[in-house]
Amino acid sequence: MTLIARTRARAVQTLTLDSPHNRNALSGALVGELAAALRDCAEEPDVRAVVLTHTGNTFSAGADLKDPPDPDALVGLLRQIVELGKPVVARVTGHVRAGGLGLLAACDIAAASTESTFAFTEVRIGVAPAVISLTLLPRTDPRALARHYLTGERFDAAEAVRTGLVTAAGDDVDTVLEPILDGLRRSAPEALAETKRLLTARVLETFDRDAAHLTALSARLFASPHAREGMTAFIERRDPSWVV
Repeated sequence: MTLIARTRARAVQTLTLDSPHNRNALSGALVGELAAALRDCAEEPDVRAVVLTHTGNTFSAGADLKDPPDPDALVGLLRQIVELGKPVVARVTGHVRAGGLGLLAACDIAAASTESTFAFTEVRIGVAPAVISLTLLPRTDPRALARHYLTGERFDAAEAVRTGLVTAAGDDVDTVLEPILDGLRRSAPEALAETKRLLTARVLETFDRDAAHLTALSARLFASPHAREGMTAFIERRDPSWVV
């Protein structure tokens, strides 16, 4: 079963997360397929930009708790998006949770519908948003991120724009994207690649400095008793034992 659908129109390659049975959760298989699709985009001279979108009402629900990706593979996927010599544009028309927000932040531009919602739910299942901080910390407002990291609250598209997580939002996300994609199509490929390199330098410095530490932290937390309780409570649809 293919988890990434591919279409192309006027030099823009669209990659669609197509795993509706688990709300496009980041499974080992989905991470691997998306990485392969991005490699193909990098090697295809006729691709000017990449749009990353989704089927169903969820862009991504975060890590697949039944089939989690290897932390190193997830780090590699996030870095691959950041390093790709072509702009990557997220198109969101639904919900984004936990690890899906790291994927969103890895993209150069993100557009969302006003119906989209966002939440860093890691703390509510006993872990922390460790690996995804590689793309989130350099690109989003630190005060807002502190609130959303620490509380796990759900927030809307307007707040996502205010914090820098999302570039723009509107009732019709394709209307929002129209001038953006037109601008990319009018830009020279080499100029786009060099300009992206300027914009992502700070993010890549974070990868070089923190990736190993955050990967180890993620593995330790997911193996902890709190994580076992939190994930069990999530599956059983009950509050974990620490809720007061």
